[in-house]
Amino acid sequence: MNAPEKIRLTEFSHGGGCGCKIAPAVLSEMLSTMPLRGLPADLLVGTETADDAAVYRLNDTQALVATTDFFTPIVDDPHDFGRIAATNAISDVYAMGGRPIMALALVGMPLEKLPVSVIRKVLEGGESVCAQAGIPVAGGHSIDTLEPIYGLVALGLVHPDKVKRNSSGRAGDVLILGKPLGIGILSAALKKGKLSAAGYAQMLDWTTRLNTPGETLGDMPAVHALTDVTGFGLAGHLLEICRGSQLGAQVDFSSIPIIGEARDWAIQGVATGASERNWKGYGHEVEFRGEPWQQKLLSDPQTSGGLLVACAPEAEKSVLEVFRQKGFAEARTIGKLVEEPMRGAPLLAVQ
Repeated sequence: MNAPEKIRLTEFSHGGGCGCKIAPAVLSEMLSTMPLRGLPADLLVGTETADDAAVYRLNDTQALVATTDFFTPIVDDPHDFGRIAATNAISDVYAMGGRPIMALALVGMPLEKLPVSVIRKVLEGGESVCAQAGIPVAGGHSIDTLEPIYGLVALGLVHPDKVKRNSSGRAGDVLILGKPLGIGILSAALKKGKLSAAGYAQMLDWTTRLNTPGETLGDMPAVHALTDVTGFGLAGHLLEICRGSQLGAQVDFSSIPIIGEARDWAIQGVATGASERNWKGYGHEVEFRGEPWQQKLLSDPQTSGGLLVACAPEAEKSVLEVFRQKGFAEARTIGKLVEEPMRGAPLLAVQ
């Protein structure tokens, strides 16, 4: 067995982070014939609009937010991998406007290839993020697998009247993005051995930063729709808001926050395979005539990406202030929702 210090976790996986998600077009085909049977009235959010989590009403003042997320390594350091995966999973609770209350660990590890000490570091990394979120890892499940896999079942609470869906945007709403794009591109550069130490530090900073503004945004009536940008990229998750809300969107590319080194690598042609798969799945719904590197950023899979907010124009400053107070000064207004385009026209226009 290899010595722990020589092990590179990414060597065991065919893809990393949210970049290993099933492509949106394939996922849509897989789920197209799934029946929706006997849905209880208390199930406030299910699978109907590809939202971030399921939400079930417990009583007049509490609803349970339930979600799960796991993936293969995006980085080599086991502790960092655990931190990133846990942050990403908990994000879905915040994306519903909820407050996390507990987590269950999901662990799949190639036991013949990885020492127990390395696996323990993955678990410790995940637990450290849960502690930061103020929740316990209260159990979980583990299996022996060919590739390392780690993630969480994340559970939270939200008031039934304050659930933030991805399908409740309104025409005229301002769109605000909480984190800069480029995580997938940085991960691709890392796998090629090209990413600088500063670029890795940026990548780790953003992927382990909990989307805590979501809980405060849940209390704001002027915030109409909320989601987080993950494996399908900014364009993919914004399209989910458009479809669910039966609206279109206009985005100013120059307003989108981008991680500096990721921009440089994108211009040089570095990208993940998932970015191309994403674009093939939904590019026909996007009107975009920019540069190829800009397109790669629009479909770049974001592991533990930022919150995407649709709010009333009069709440724009308040929402940006929430992000600033929670440590997300890079949050930016990137566009707006508009009336639904004519049938056959692109839902999303990026200029």
